[in-house]
Amino acid sequence: MINQPPIQYKGADLEPERGPGLGCFRFQLVVLAILVILTPISVVAGWPQIVSAVLLFVVIGLLLLTGQTMIFLMRLIAADRRTRRRPLNSATRTVGEIEDAASAPVDPEPEDGMRQ
Repeated sequence: MINQPPIQYKGADLEPERGPGLGCFRFQLVVLAILVILTPISVVAGWPQIVSAVLLFVVIGLLLLTGQTMIFLMRLIAADRRTRRRPLNSATRTVGEIEDAASAPVDPEPEDGMRQ
């Protein structure tokens, strides 16, 4: 990426440094996996109900946080793809190509330069 302008998102520059990174996301997934396993074990093992309830609510909150982090990271990846390319085995045009063709200005002169 040589001298490209910043990626725009909702009218402002999208700055990946301001949001969570991949390391944060992996840490969230590890903690979530441990808590998802630990929550039913706490019920079966007969831990106090308040502990099981707190674990359950922490799992629900962490699911929300991890989902939002995943959406943020997918937006960064999608915003970084600046070019549209045709799928390798596709005979039809993509939606982006159709939109680009529809928004392109119509040239009143023929391409070969001959007038009729």
